[in-house]
Amino acid sequence: MIRRYRHLLLFVVLAATLAGAIWFFTRPQPIDVLVEAVARGLVEQTVANTRAGTVKACRRAKLSPSIGGQIAVLDVQEGDRVEAGQLLLELWNQDLRAEVELRLRETRAAEARAKAACLNADVAQREADRLVKLHRKGVASIEQTDKAVTEAKASKASCEAARATAQVNSARIDVARARLQRTRLLAPFEGVIAEINGELNEYVTPSPVGVPTPPAIDLVDNDCFYVTAPIDEVDAPGITKGMPARISLDAFGDLSFAGKVQRVADYVLDFEKQARTVDVEVEFSNPQDVRRLLAGYSADIEVILDAHRDTLRVSSQAVVENTRVYVLQAGTGLLQARSIKTGMSNWDHTEILSGVGEGELVVTSVDRAGVEDGAQARPEE
Repeated sequence: MIRRYRHLLLFVVLAATLAGAIWFFTRPQPIDVLVEAVARGLVEQTVANTRAGTVKACRRAKLSPSIGGQIAVLDVQEGDRVEAGQLLLELWNQDLRAEVELRLRETRAAEARAKAACLNADVAQREADRLVKLHRKGVASIEQTDKAVTEAKASKASCEAARATAQVNSARIDVARARLQRTRLLAPFEGVIAEINGELNEYVTPSPVGVPTPPAIDLVDNDCFYVTAPIDEVDAPGITKGMPARISLDAFGDLSFAGKVQRVADYVLDFEKQARTVDVEVEFSNPQDVRRLLAGYSADIEVILDAHRDTLRVSSQAVVENTRVYVLQAGTGLLQARSIKTGMSNWDHTEILSGVGEGELVVTSVDRAGVEDGAQARPEE
């Protein structure tokens, strides 16, 4: 009897051990998850461009002569820095230079003739005045007096006509100089020569109406840059001039630059098969940043619409459908789906108004298999 109980007890122990081993080796393994502690910090509400933007120079001039001709002077090269008003290119203009000199000499001759005519007019006027006095005394006849007065008036008119002719010749000098100026390209501002289309002694022609041609000289002011980028029409109404922004460029990796909205376009761009957008221009807040830039870089902007500081926040990756998060229970290691109420959010962080407390661990790898309410989990190293 005792032996039978011993056998039974041994069987129970072996069965329990086997059942425990089966449970141990077949039990669900904890899921490795990434977690993050709920903490306080900055949360910003932002909007970003829908397509890549472009770095542009504040001033850029694509210059060409207004008339055709042969390049006679080209003392600049691509990459040269030039001053405002500096001569960049000059066409052959010896004929126009000769015309200016001719007009100058004609003007000097006309001024000399006007001076002589006016001197004669003074003499005639004095003679007329003398005869008028003699006529009053009965010495000079009326015929002599009238003739002298008329000659004085005629001489005065000749003087005025000669002066007008001199003024006309002076105006012709301005016309000739204007024609001469059309053969010269001067730098409208200080900048760098980005491109030259033409060589010494080559012929250049102005662009026909409606047919754009490459400029003779492309001048860029590389001391001032801004970024223009398209913003979706849905987000554009919330953007106003003066709002802070961040600028990122592919050429500078993860670096970002502080900026400020300087202009929101007054119209919507409608491209076929693309979303309608509004161009937004952002200037760089720090002038030191622009020294490292080049016009034409691709760039992205992020306009900061609003910001809450020292607010409860979690990583936006932890929020599911903007309504819940998974909290890892410290004691049991179980996941708990927790309903939350959110505030403003961006790609990085979401503001938490209620549902979780500071210091609780929330799962950020919510897309992993097995992440669900009640699942056993453990933080991944």
